[in-house]
Amino acid sequence: MNNNNDIVKTAFIFSLMTACTALLAITTAQANDSTGYVGTGGVQYLKNNNISMHSEDLYISKDKIRVNYEFKNLSNKDITETLLFPLPPVPSQLESDFADTTRLVDSFKVLSNGKAITPKTHVRTFMYPIVIKNGEKTYAGKAVDTTELFKACGVKDSEMMTPWTNQGETDKVDKKLQNCTDKRINQFIDVNEEDSYISWDSQIVYSWQQTFKAKAITKINHAYQPLVGGSVHLGEEEFATFCVDGPTELGLSKTGARPYHALSYILTTGANWAKPIANFKLTVERDPNELVSFCWRGKGKVKKIGPTTFEIKETNFVPKHDFEVAFIMKTW
Repeated sequence: MNNNNDIVKTAFIFSLMTACTALLAITTAQANDSTGYVGTGGVQYLKNNNISMHSEDLYISKDKIRVNYEFKNLSNKDITETLLFPLPPVPSQLESDFADTTRLVDSFKVLSNGKAITPKTHVRTFMYPIVIKNGEKTYAGKAVDTTELFKACGVKDSEMMTPWTNQGETDKVDKKLQNCTDKRINQFIDVNEEDSYISWDSQIVYSWQQTFKAKAITKINHAYQPLVGGSVHLGEEEFATFCVDGPTELGLSKTGARPYHALSYILTTGANWAKPIANFKLTVERDPNELVSFCWRGKGKVKKIGPTTFEIKETNFVPKHDFEVAFIMKTW
C-alpha cells in the first residue's frame, strides 16, 4: 500500500521477533502493561488467568503515545495485582540527540478509571561482562543486572537514574564504580586501567497496585512523550526494518540522504493476560511534511483514515511482534 506518498506495507509473519530495545542510537522502545512484581533479580512478569484485556486503543506519533485499556475481571472476586510499566534500558552515554529521556519521564501520566495515580519508580542498572578472546579484551553480548552491585559501590537510586533525568552527566557514578572495593566490579571494568571506559545501562520501571472489580471493566490510560531516535540517512538496513516498498526505496535512493525519525513500541507484553485482546486498534499519525513507513505483522488491514493518519483494527488479537515506525522527511 502506497497512498499519497505514504509507505505502509502489511506483512503476514508469525514467527516471534526479538524485542528491539537495543536500537540505541536510532530507536528506543516503549512497552505495554503487564502484571508482575519487581524482584532483586530484575523485573518479573506474571500471567493472570482471571483478567483479560478487553480492548487496547493505541495512538502513536513522534510527539505522543497514548494508550487506553479496558481490562475485564472474569472471576467472581475482586483481584488486586501489581501492574508494571517498564521503560527500556538506555545507555549512560546516549549517542543520539533525539532521545529526550527527561521529557518522557516528566510527561508520563497514568489514569485508573479516570483518576490520576502516582506510580512507584524503580531503577535498575545493567552492565556487559568482560570477556577475554584470543588474549584480547572484549565484552559479552548480553547485559547482566548490576543494581545490587551499584548499591554496594555506594551509587544511589537517584544517581542510577541519571541517564533519564540528567542526560550525559554520569561522571560521578563512573568514579564510584572505578573506586569500588567490591571485587564483583572486576567482571565489568578493569580498575587497573586509569582511563577505562565504563559503559552501563539504566532502566526505569513504574509500578502500582491495581484492583480489578469482580465481573467488571477496569479502565487504565497512559500518555507520554516517546523516545524518538533518528538519523540523517535512511539506508538499506532501515528499508527492511520499516518495510519500505520498492518504488519508494528507489526514489529515496536516487535523492540521496533522507533524514528520518523512528521509534519502537513493545506490543508483545500485551499477551500476558487470560485471553487474546478482544478489540485492538492502532492509530499512527505523521506530520504533513513526512512520509511514514512501518510493517504490520498481523491479520488486520492498514487503512488511511485521514491525510496524515493510519488505522489498524484487530479482533481476538495476540501480539507476537513489536512495532517499529519511521517518519521520513519529504525534503530537507
